[in-house]
Amino acid sequence: MTYPYQFIDPPQVIYRGKPGSLDEMKMDQLIQEHKPGNPFDVGLIGVPLSRSSISPSAASENPNTIRGIWRSFSTYNIDYDINLNRLKIADIGDIRMHITDILRCHQNIENGVVEILEANPSFLPVFIGGDHSITCPIVKGLKKFYGVQGMGRDGKIGILQFDTHFDLRDLKDGGPSNGTPIRGLIESGVIEGQHVVNIGLHGYFNTHSLKKYADENGVKYYTIREVRKQGIEQIISEAIQYLKEKVDFIYVTVDIDVLDIAFAPAAPASTPGGLTTWELFEAVYLAGKEEKVIGMDVVCLDPHRDLRNLATVKTGAHVILNSLCGYLSRK
Repeated sequence: MTYPYQFIDPPQVIYRGKPGSLDEMKMDQLIQEHKPGNPFDVGLIGVPLSRSSISPSAASENPNTIRGIWRSFSTYNIDYDINLNRLKIADIGDIRMHITDILRCHQNIENGVVEILEANPSFLPVFIGGDHSITCPIVKGLKKFYGVQGMGRDGKIGILQFDTHFDLRDLKDGGPSNGTPIRGLIESGVIEGQHVVNIGLHGYFNTHSLKKYADENGVKYYTIREVRKQGIEQIISEAIQYLKEKVDFIYVTVDIDVLDIAFAPAAPASTPGGLTTWELFEAVYLAGKEEKVIGMDVVCLDPHRDLRNLATVKTGAHVILNSLCGYLSRK
């Protein structure tokens, strides 16, 4: 059967384990190929773009690398006593990319988000990047869908961002990149600055001008120092409550460079002093529980830079699964 989407291609590679018992199931057995017309709870969508990265990056290879690592994970998480085998998870495929035109790639992402949601309006999209530039067109697509659909609300979208960086660079300096997605959303009027919460800023990795831009536009942020003082649970509770009072929907974006370089050597812009894996795993689990969360992405993970055991790739997969544990707890 011909794939019915104009902006989305079927997965380039498929790793599927043989069917097994529910108690022994691995993630590669649970995740199924997307068959248009069949309902599903969660859709995995690859966004293989990294030419827009400021740092040299092969994050475009991450969607397929993640597909190959699912066999390393059981569907059962003992930390929360949750088994993801209750979810129907579909691998929808990859947003179609242009080989050289970044702006066209971004337009394809925006159009692809609208296209897949219009065809399947009741699922949680999880986008596997790709560099952080993809977040801007993803949220633009979400805004088009939820704004037009209305659902009795204004369609205001808030961003819960886990990142070492503000991602508020000026788009005039080289166009859209992995350093500009939040500014791109603010300046295009898709979101308001006060509807962004960034968790993970630290050290010497943002200019003072970006901090001033954040303050002028009402961006709320927590440094790693604040996280360590208050604890990740308290920070997430505050951030979610803050956004819930202001927006109709929340989108979660995870730049893997929010982790300390010791935990994420495959992040092109990884730095010392970031979050620990446990803090990030717990944070996305708590965020996933929130009813207003309508999607998420994991970005800036370059598997070519990873260790031989693919430690960062496994960490990225774990982030996705912990978020889904939170999502499942809503049901």
